[in-house]
Amino acid sequence: MRLSGGGTLGGTLPWLCGAVLLSLAGWDVQAQTQEAKSVYVWQTGPWGRCMGSECGPGGRQSRAVWCAHVDGWTTLHTNCPPEGRPDNQQSCFRVCDWHRELYDWQRGDWSRCEPVLARAARVTAGCARGEEGIQTREVACVQKADSTPADDVICEYFEPKPRLEQACLIPCPRDCVVSAFTPWTPCSKTCGAGLRNRVRGVLAPPLFGGAACPNLTEFESCQLAECQGEEAVYSLKVGPWSSCSLAQSRQARQAKRRKNKERSRQRTRVKDPEARELIKKKRNRNRQSRLEGRSFELHVGYQTREVTCTHRSGMPADLSLCSQETLPVAFRSCLVTKDCEVSDWSEWGPCSKKCYDLNGPKGQRSRSRRVLQVAVGDGASCPELEEMEPCVPQGDGVPPCPVYSWKTTEWSECRVDTLLSQQDRRRGNQTGLCGGGVQSREAFCVQAGVDTPPPLGSIKEASRPVDSDLCLGLVPNTTQLCHIACPVECEVSGWTAWGPCTFESCQDQAGKKGFKLRKRQIVNEPTGGTGNCPHLTEAIPCEEPSCYEWLVVKLEGCIPDNEKACGPGTQLTQVQCVDSDGEPAERKHCMDAILPMPVMCDVPCPKDCALSPWTAWSPCSHTCSGKTTEGRQARARSILAYNAGEGGAACPNSSALQEVRSCNEHPCTVYHWQTGPWGPCIEDSSVSSLNTTSRSRETSCSIGMQTRKVICVRVNVGQVPPKKCPESLRPETVRPCLLPCKRDCVVTPYSEWTACPSSCQAGGSLKRKQSRKRITLQLPANGGQDCPEVLYQERDCETPSVCPGYRWKTHKWRRCQLVPWQIRQDSPGAQETCGPGLQIRAVSCRKQDGGQVDIGECLRFSSPMPPITQPCQVPCQDDCQLISWSKFSPCSADCGGVRTRKRALVGKSKKKDQCRNTQLYPLSETQYCPCDKYNAQPVGNWSDCVLPESGRVEGILGMKVQGDIKECGQGHRYQAMACYDQNSRLVETSRCNSHGYIEEACIIPCPSDCKLSAWSSWSRCSKSCGSGVKVRSKWLREKPYNGGRPCPKLDHVNQAQVYEVVPCVSDCSQYIWVAEPWSVWKVSNVDLKENCGEGVQTRKVRCMLNTIDGPADPVEDYLCDPEEMPLGARESRLPCPEDCVLSDWEAWSRCTLPCSGRGTRERTAYPLRMPGPGRQCPSHTEKETCMLNQNCYHYSYNITDWSTCQLSEKAVCGAGVRTRMLDCVRSDGKSVDLKYCEELGLEKKWQLNASCTVECPINCQLSDWSAWSGCSHTCGLSGKMWRRRTVTQASQGDGRPCPPQLEQWKPCPVRPCYRWRYSPWSECRAEDAKCGTGLRWRNVTCFVTDGSGEGDGSAVDEELCGDVELSVDGDKQVILEEACTVPCPGDCYLTDWTPWSPCQLSCVNGADLGLGSLQVRSRAVITQEPENLLQCPEQDWESRPCTDGRCYDYRWMTSAWRGSARQVWCQRSDGLNVTGGCPHLTQPASDRSCDPACDKPRSFCTEAGVCGCEEGYTEVMTSDGVLDQCTLIPVLEIPTVGDTKADVKTIRAVSPTQPSIGHPGRSGRAWFLQPFGADGRLKTWVYGVAAGVLVLLIFIISMTYLACKKPKKPQRRQNNRLKPLTLAYDGDADM
Repeated sequence: MRLSGGGTLGGTLPWLCGAVLLSLAGWDVQAQTQEAKSVYVWQTGPWGRCMGSECGPGGRQSRAVWCAHVDGWTTLHTNCPPEGRPDNQQSCFRVCDWHRELYDWQRGDWSRCEPVLARAARVTAGCARGEEGIQTREVACVQKADSTPADDVICEYFEPKPRLEQACLIPCPRDCVVSAFTPWTPCSKTCGAGLRNRVRGVLAPPLFGGAACPNLTEFESCQLAECQGEEAVYSLKVGPWSSCSLAQSRQARQAKRRKNKERSRQRTRVKDPEARELIKKKRNRNRQSRLEGRSFELHVGYQTREVTCTHRSGMPADLSLCSQETLPVAFRSCLVTKDCEVSDWSEWGPCSKKCYDLNGPKGQRSRSRRVLQVAVGDGASCPELEEMEPCVPQGDGVPPCPVYSWKTTEWSECRVDTLLSQQDRRRGNQTGLCGGGVQSREAFCVQAGVDTPPPLGSIKEASRPVDSDLCLGLVPNTTQLCHIACPVECEVSGWTAWGPCTFESCQDQAGKKGFKLRKRQIVNEPTGGTGNCPHLTEAIPCEEPSCYEWLVVKLEGCIPDNEKACGPGTQLTQVQCVDSDGEPAERKHCMDAILPMPVMCDVPCPKDCALSPWTAWSPCSHTCSGKTTEGRQARARSILAYNAGEGGAACPNSSALQEVRSCNEHPCTVYHWQTGPWGPCIEDSSVSSLNTTSRSRETSCSIGMQTRKVICVRVNVGQVPPKKCPESLRPETVRPCLLPCKRDCVVTPYSEWTACPSSCQAGGSLKRKQSRKRITLQLPANGGQDCPEVLYQERDCETPSVCPGYRWKTHKWRRCQLVPWQIRQDSPGAQETCGPGLQIRAVSCRKQDGGQVDIGECLRFSSPMPPITQPCQVPCQDDCQLISWSKFSPCSADCGGVRTRKRALVGKSKKKDQCRNTQLYPLSETQYCPCDKYNAQPVGNWSDCVLPESGRVEGILGMKVQGDIKECGQGHRYQAMACYDQNSRLVETSRCNSHGYIEEACIIPCPSDCKLSAWSSWSRCSKSCGSGVKVRSKWLREKPYNGGRPCPKLDHVNQAQVYEVVPCVSDCSQYIWVAEPWSVWKVSNVDLKENCGEGVQTRKVRCMLNTIDGPADPVEDYLCDPEEMPLGARESRLPCPEDCVLSDWEAWSRCTLPCSGRGTRERTAYPLRMPGPGRQCPSHTEKETCMLNQNCYHYSYNITDWSTCQLSEKAVCGAGVRTRMLDCVRSDGKSVDLKYCEELGLEKKWQLNASCTVECPINCQLSDWSAWSGCSHTCGLSGKMWRRRTVTQASQGDGRPCPPQLEQWKPCPVRPCYRWRYSPWSECRAEDAKCGTGLRWRNVTCFVTDGSGEGDGSAVDEELCGDVELSVDGDKQVILEEACTVPCPGDCYLTDWTPWSPCQLSCVNGADLGLGSLQVRSRAVITQEPENLLQCPEQDWESRPCTDGRCYDYRWMTSAWRGSARQVWCQRSDGLNVTGGCPHLTQPASDRSCDPACDKPRSFCTEAGVCGCEEGYTEVMTSDGVLDQCTLIPVLEIPTVGDTKADVKTIRAVSPTQPSIGHPGRSGRAWFLQPFGADGRLKTWVYGVAAGVLVLLIFIISMTYLACKKPKKPQRRQNNRLKPLTLAYDGDADM
């Protein structure tokens, strides 16, 4: 648009603005109208529950309806259009629970699996990766009755709607896979133009739309040579035989003949009864010999076949065109086919079960039917003649079935085996063992609820044992763990001190005889009462006995006489009246006793000698006094200060510082009562009369009496008169006892006699036996009746009757029947009275004893029925007749002899010359006898070493001892012997005079248990005060082997030692320090005048064993607490005269707890000598602060670890006790006497004893060996017999482990394996014709093998297979001939079916797709004339499902290139070459030809498909990449040493690897460079060389630049003083 001038623009612009505004306004109005319509919409909620008063379609359901803005907020209903408002109510079906029975989901079939992509596009596509697909189905809710559709809501009430789609797998198409071709067949003709062919078979059928199978046959024309004469174009062909039929004329003649015979019988009826009977018997015999009843209705008929002439084109021709001397026979005799006919079923027989049992197995009943007509010819065979069904007896009179249950004998005595840790070579008697063990019993089956009447006599019996197979439940345990309570040994305390001399009885104090007694107490009550404890009291006779005496409790202070301050005085005694046991008594009892007198004492004056108080009397040196021993005890005192020189009492001499007195003056004659063991409990005649009436027949318990011997014994002397011992302490000699109840032997009644085996099963002349037994349930005890001696009886079986069996009996052959003359009279050369025919015979069924039975019995139980027809020949006049061959005569010698058989001419044949020609008709045959030589060879491995059966240990009195089986010793092992003849064929071992075994002795090594040494002695307790441990150990002497009992856990450090650690407690006062009195002062700073000053006192301190009588024997010092050791020396000041003398310090008082550091303790002394005038005594009291762990201690209990489980002395295992100890521990960690903690009343919150269990050493218990099993193979070399045993009780703890051999085998006698085997089929032959329907034959031969499956075996005489059922590979129907077809030259036919291919799975990458497996077979097309190919039938294949298929992979294989070609083929993963199966997309190229062709000189076609040049030439390419020419590569010759020629460049083409042959004088190596490849491009090395040259140039330029560059001048150093000192050596020698 052109704009010129302002007027034009000004007029146009307002017009445009107005138009735009009008359009915008119109659009706005329209938009507002549409927005008002669509901004509000109706919204609905879900339908609610269907409500209604009745079930069914009458319900109503509602939902919410509202108006909402498009943004989501709710508005008024008026904003939404009313015409579009949804309904808020609708009718519905109210579902109730009982509708479940009326409605259900109906599921349709899944549709075809479609690819996912194809389903979305609704088009059919190809393979979708062979994996992903989807399939659908229809699902609807319907009524169950008539499938009427219903609402889905009804079914969804009970079950969610099933899915409508599911994923599936679409396998890729699989092409048909065929095998490789067979070799070419020979040419179909010997002259002229023919065909040869080769065939292949189908290995895998086409699947999932894969390519069809290719042709299975390839034909190729062939012509061996030109035919000399006229080529044969016609062939004589025979057709199949017709069905067998009877000639009508013959049937009519038979009917007429029977009618005439009946008439003649009526005319010649015999009136004489005897003659009539004879005739009747003769007729019966003739009838039986004829056809043996109605079951064999046999008719000989005839059958014919067609004989034609055919042209090689397949068209029929006139018979005269087929020239042949004799035409094939067109007729023959046959047996008319009849199907087997059977009668109706009989009634059901009685039920085999005669009793009613709801839960037990059912019985069986049977019914049968008879054979009315045996199958004849190819007729249908007989069906099953007997059928059985389970049954339950019916009726009111049916008794209930007996119920059988397991019973057991009583448990045997508990048998305890020693622990390895308790083994001791010196301890041979283990009768006292206790603890855990094992016991056994025998289980047997009895009939429940049967009360066996007790037999005569008093031996109790139980239920009769029956066959164990009748009991269906689990067999009760025959072994169990048990426990023998360990006897508790009597434990007594130590002896008390000897008591005072007292009367034997204080109630009877007559006489002056008295005793001093000492006692001990029972700490642990023993098993069986206190009678097993040692004596608890010992007595010593003494004089002047008394029952009470005064005991000095305390001596009061010394009071000087005459009320003086010092000098001699007395000490009064504080006394108490005590009895003979030391217990306090009233003072009145001691009125007759001598009251102790006051003790003389002395209070020293200031100038007197000061002595210490007397020490306590020492323990008595002897417990008694005799001729050589006398009890003494001493006490001492020491000088504390010397007297003044004048006026003071002098110190006594040293002898006066000690006192000795006699003690324990009683003689060493100790007496005690000694008791013997309690005797047996004897019936007490005084009380037996009282129990007579109450004793019943079963119980024989009563009160008896026991006595024991009590004597008075003098210690270390022996028995003395009883008066020497206190009579009042005499133990009792008689006590009542309970007589143990008598227990009689209990045995079961005899079981029923075992069944006698049938002689037909054994087949030998062995004398069979039957047995019965009874079982001992309870052994006698306490005088009960003994068990019977005989528990097992055996007797010979009665001679069994003849085993029921059936056999076929054959009757005489009937005359030879020919084809009726009217059928064969038109045949050329046929004669009416001679020719080939058929003869029949009857067979019957007989029992073994000859009795006749129904033929169905032999059909069921006997061998196949003998043939009832055979071909025969009625000789014509010109025929020669001979009898059958006789049997061969016996051999004249075993090896090298001969045997003969003969036959003879009969009838007129004897006179015919042609018949007497022995070349054509030999009358005798001779053959060499078999030269039998046999040799025996061992086969197989040696068997297990088998111990003799007598190795079992029998229990006493018929009680079976479980598990006690001999496991080691000498046995025998066996190896089978095989016998072979001279042809290496296996024969019976009896031919080699061998019983079938080699037997040799063998040894099963006996197990040797782990052997440990005896326990060492217990070590001393690790602590002398408080709780510690004591240890004992034993060493490994011999490791176990041959399955012996294993060793216990050994020490981790020393693997040859076993430790046992138990806690122990040492009494803190067990060892005490004993200090002797202080020695006399040795004054070092002597004041000769006063005899006082600084001095030293010493004394001997010893550690002694503390006993109840006081310190006894000195021991090593380390056993006593070193902290408590008294001082052995002390330095102090010896008081001077008139100085105060104090006693020794008493013990420190105890600190108050807790030890806070603020408490104190003190000790005191008292003055022994008061000071003189002007002098004072030092302080009598010392105090010190109580400091923690110095002189003040806190105390607490400490608990030790648990000990090992401790058993009693003879216990082996089982219940024991583990203990731990409480220690009282001082705050500094030292263990102290428990009294310190007990005095504080600390809480004992720990359990010190706990029960525990030591695992019992249970030896492995085994069952008896089972009987030897039957042979694993009935024949062959590898037959084995087995016997087995089971573990009835597994080993535990240190018990002997189970042997690994729980089964044994030994070889079976080697027997040859005989079996029938077919020979290969003969070629199909059409008799007297060139083609058509013919026959092929095969034989069945007896073969012998060794059963190993290797090799086919060897053929032997048929007599050796006489006992083998006539069957081949399990098929009893033996077929020796069958019809076949010989193709005519013009025929086109299908081959026989190939064998079934291997079973193949449908797999992807080796994974099964789950589509099953298939195998296939095929038939190929064969023809012999090229012009008949169009008339051929289609090739055929068929498949079938199979099991145990395998996956096969297919891959392409290639050969090496040969020029521009190579072989490419497909191979299956098992190495079989196939066609098909390999993917076409990955097929390698088999041809590498170039286009255009490589026609330039020195060129060839490379693998890449382009033209290249030969070696030594380089390619010159055109601009479009095509080879133009091959140019010779220049050669660079490198001269060697001695070559005087200069370098010469040449373009001659020489071999790059060999010296030039054109110049013999040149000796050098030629190098060549080929920059271009076969495709015309530069090679890689060219680029590498170029890059190297470029780098080299850059390097040269850089080095040149650096070399030519001027160096910089060095700068001057401005300040040399700032130069740093370096230690680097710069070569200056002055450095």
